[in-house]
Amino acid sequence: MQQLSGLDSSFLYLESSTTPMHIGALAIYDQASAPGGRVTFKGILEFFESRMHLAPLFRQRLANVPLGLDKPFWVDDPLFDLEYHIRHIALPHPGDWRQLCIQAARLHARPLDLNKPLWEITVVEGLDNVPNVPKGAFALVSKFHHAAIDGVAGTEIAAAIHDLSDDPANPPETQPWDPERQPTGLELLGRSALATVHVPGRISRLASNAAPSIRKIFSGVRGKELSAPTRAPRTRFNNNVGPHRVFDGRTFLLDDIRTIRRASEGATVNDVVVAVCGGALRKYLLDKDELPETSLVAMAPRSVRTRDQSGAAGNRVTAMSLPIRTDIEDPLERVAAVRDESRAAKQFNDAAGRDLAPELAELIPAPAGQMIGRLYSSTKLAERIPPMFNTVITNVPGPNIPIFSMGSRMVRNYGLGPCVHGLGLFQPVLSYNGELTISAVACREMMPDPAFYAQCLKDAFDEMLAAAKAVSKTPVDLQKAKAAKAAGAS
Repeated sequence: MQQLSGLDSSFLYLESSTTPMHIGALAIYDQASAPGGRVTFKGILEFFESRMHLAPLFRQRLANVPLGLDKPFWVDDPLFDLEYHIRHIALPHPGDWRQLCIQAARLHARPLDLNKPLWEITVVEGLDNVPNVPKGAFALVSKFHHAAIDGVAGTEIAAAIHDLSDDPANPPETQPWDPERQPTGLELLGRSALATVHVPGRISRLASNAAPSIRKIFSGVRGKELSAPTRAPRTRFNNNVGPHRVFDGRTFLLDDIRTIRRASEGATVNDVVVAVCGGALRKYLLDKDELPETSLVAMAPRSVRTRDQSGAAGNRVTAMSLPIRTDIEDPLERVAAVRDESRAAKQFNDAAGRDLAPELAELIPAPAGQMIGRLYSSTKLAERIPPMFNTVITNVPGPNIPIFSMGSRMVRNYGLGPCVHGLGLFQPVLSYNGELTISAVACREMMPDPAFYAQCLKDAFDEMLAAAKAVSKTPVDLQKAKAAKAAGAS
């Protein structure tokens, strides 16, 4: 039995009927490599049953402290039913990409049952007309509550249900499961009471750790060694969200992204991705005649998970404030500007300290956290206060080799994430096997045309790649190429 951290609990406090707080993925598989060339739903259930012991959260549920006096605990669910958590549907003919996007959005919009283990996976068959996907492929639409995992922990959970070949030499052995005894309400209250003994020590530690960081930030900003976070303009994505979601995404070659990166000295792959999202939002808002003069700002989650925390559930993240330079039209100038903004944001984030946000979250009493979450939603506070961010862009690296589940090769992987009041556009970025996907999950009222936004992503990327290739063929380079050709001919 383990108690949720303050940061984990915050995702429960933000949960409402219109803001389900789960993350996940839309992963597409080619079952041609599976035994017999076909995967059955019974076989899928048997496969997952054999992997449940690899991640405890699969069979753990929340146990709430009486009267909500403290943060919940994770406990084993003695009534765990695998068939509840794994569902099976099929797309109607013709089974195209648009239908898959609509179905994924509908599944993602439905909240998880907080009385059961906080995950669901839906098998979607009938993908017969999706471009660049083999006919007969199937998808897994997964949902894991953000209270249980962050993006990095999510990849570790994904590793539990994937192999490096279609026929692993040493598949994990199924282990018997004996759920722990369920704690009583009095036991939970007792554990919470013991935890409160450490609160004064936490406050003292926080004060001693935060003071140097605060001094460093103020002196750095005054001396212009650090840049204070940029104020975000208000956009259509900064209102209260509705209950419905949309989804779409595009796939890009990592080699092409590296070509763009090389055209801007010192830029990273993540800088290029952020600049692409900035270019896409610029095009999208220009089309609506709503582009602010100042740059939009992204919340960029940054993992602070240490090596000894690898494999642990829960959240180990902090958030950077990152301008995405929607105010710059030229694609390569935008990459260079994002590169500089990213460096400044990391410096500011490092000055604040890796553990400041998690430690602050620990000091918020559970009743206060629940009340703040309810008031934030019911009073539409997001529409009354200046926004801190306009969108979320989160980049989670994945394996650069093919992986398999149930003997089926993963073809593509798209991220899914939560929309909250004041942040109605979530853009997850996943890399896999030489490709990178950028997805958009949004409130349907804020983005009624997700296919158009996906096209904006592609257009922004194509412009950037063309500009990068043009830079690589400067007159000097062409002169060198001619000289080398002439030398070879002689």
